[in-house]
Amino acid sequence: MGTSLENEPTEATRKALEFVHLKYSRLNPASHQAFLSSCKHLPGGNTRTVLHANPFPITFASGSGCTLTSLDGSTYVDFLGEYTAGIYGHNNAVIRGAINEALAKGWSFGGHSLYEKELAKLVCERFRPTIELVRFTNSGTEANMMAVATAMAWTGRESVLVFQGGYHGATLSFRDQSAESMRQKSLNLPHQWVVGVYNDIAQTKDVLSSLPNSSLAAILVEPMLGSAGAIPGSRLFLNYLRKYASDHGALLIFDEVMTSRLSYRGLGHKIGIHPDLMTLGKWVGGGMSFGAFGGRADIMALFDPTQSHGLVHAGTFNNSIISMAAGCAGCKIMDEQTIDRLNDLGELLKTKTQETIDSILGMPAAQNSSTQPLNGHTKLEDSTLQSNQNSTADSEPASPMHISGIGSILAVHFRSSGLQSLFYHSMLSQGIYIAERGFIALNIEIGIAEAEKFVEATGIFVTRYQRLILES
Repeated sequence: MGTSLENEPTEATRKALEFVHLKYSRLNPASHQAFLSSCKHLPGGNTRTVLHANPFPITFASGSGCTLTSLDGSTYVDFLGEYTAGIYGHNNAVIRGAINEALAKGWSFGGHSLYEKELAKLVCERFRPTIELVRFTNSGTEANMMAVATAMAWTGRESVLVFQGGYHGATLSFRDQSAESMRQKSLNLPHQWVVGVYNDIAQTKDVLSSLPNSSLAAILVEPMLGSAGAIPGSRLFLNYLRKYASDHGALLIFDEVMTSRLSYRGLGHKIGIHPDLMTLGKWVGGGMSFGAFGGRADIMALFDPTQSHGLVHAGTFNNSIISMAAGCAGCKIMDEQTIDRLNDLGELLKTKTQETIDSILGMPAAQNSSTQPLNGHTKLEDSTLQSNQNSTADSEPASPMHISGIGSILAVHFRSSGLQSLFYHSMLSQGIYIAERGFIALNIEIGIAEAEKFVEATGIFVTRYQRLILES
């Protein structure tokens, strides 16, 4: 998962990868041809880096419910969920209807509409008490950029504390902090970044102690590292950040672009820690192009255009009719009961998958293991959340293959990067689509049958590659 725990693949793993790549290429000729053709007009046939996969990515023709169909006619259960943005599944009738109704009235007014006012009300009511006032953007990246800029304007300071493994958008990426990566060109915004170690209070104290007095504008952090592998932040760590920000006049920003879907009012609220500013992503906009940042009313009042000397926040599509209409519909679909059901299913899937892995590998049973069948009733209770919150970003788990995360956002980890790719191709061959790096995000169309299929497919992979996993 791009962490320091990964080892280079063994020779046996490399040979296994060569075999599955050949088989994959034979089974997906149409996707291969689409890839080769796109390379004539797109660098590497790609306009969104994360979607590239070896030896070439699948090209999809359609999606319906919880499934995707490729150009080659293969159908996959979608366990990637558009990296959390696709929480509604594919072609949701309610969202499609809301968009069609909005489009029938026109879609580019160059002025206000009622949709943005309704969505703002829904967001503020849902994410209270953290979000008292909100502004919309076109993406989570923009939302985080604006939140950081807001903190700098509010405090009059320039330093921003971020963390290794943090990903807050294309221009706010701190996933790879290796010496080699740091020597390469970066697309990150040229702010005064201070990089700490996630879940490590002692190291964070050392980093902060090196700063000049009254220089820290903000702490930007995910309550659970998303792109770095669904690594939950500990309560102690996040509480420390909350207290430090308050004591030193800095703003605490929770990037909940992903994690806001892990509880009805967001993960920060679930664990009882409230930031000064909070960012949201596309799922809140019905899965369309959308982002939002909001928080304390006194801070957000900086953007009030009725007051003189306010901050200017431009963006032609900040109030896009399509995104606003889809967001209003989506927020109503994702009520508290639906959110809880989805995250409870994710917790059960995580437990059953890990039990299957450990059983085949002969590992000791995890403390949170359950004898309950997948179709049983399991709740994401505070005790379960607390167990996740005790995880650390750098502690090595007992099992050479493990699944981390909270609720409906999970990630499968290995000690060898080559096994990650083998797992991806094994799941594809069994009709399951995830990220090549092992990232998983459930959507509301997924049910018990699909979860059981995932556990079974994982078991087949572990059985087939048991020796390679144990030797990694």
